[in-house]
Amino acid sequence: MKIGVIIVLHNNEKDIDADFFIEYLNQAKNVEICFVNNASRDHTYQLLKEIKESSERTVSLVDIKKFKSDISAVRSGARFMFNQFDLEHIGYISTNQIKSKPYSINSLIKSMSENQDVILKYNISIMKKKEIKQTLFQSVFSIIEYLEKLKINIQLFNLKPELTQN
Repeated sequence: MKIGVIIVLHNNEKDIDADFFIEYLNQAKNVEICFVNNASRDHTYQLLKEIKESSERTVSLVDIKKFKSDISAVRSGARFMFNQFDLEHIGYISTNQIKSKPYSINSLIKSMSENQDVILKYNISIMKKKEIKQTLFQSVFSIIEYLEKLKINIQLFNLKPELTQN
């Protein structure tokens, strides 16, 4: 069963380690990835294009020209993914959610790829508990919230190589 993952980024050029993303995205199995560039003014979009072109797997890229709220950006990614892929489960990571957290984008990607089966099982159990059929946007879940609820350890250091070599 495939899971879709939307990653919303806005001016995150300095936070993105393209080689790291490519490595972990290639390791993730049964996952469709959709980057949503939320009107970045730096080189975030160019980095995401490089990741998309260098990845062994299909990576989608939605480019929003005028800045939107996180919810609207996630909806744009969800609409795209529902139209392109046959997915029952779509989660998202918004870089705005991690600004107040002690972990990095890289550590979230690593935790997500290593624990995707646990995340998917948890989402299935949550959806079974709901008695009404959820709409498209009600069924999209926050991967960060799931990792925290499941008490999955997200490494508390930045995994960018140039920062760890100092």
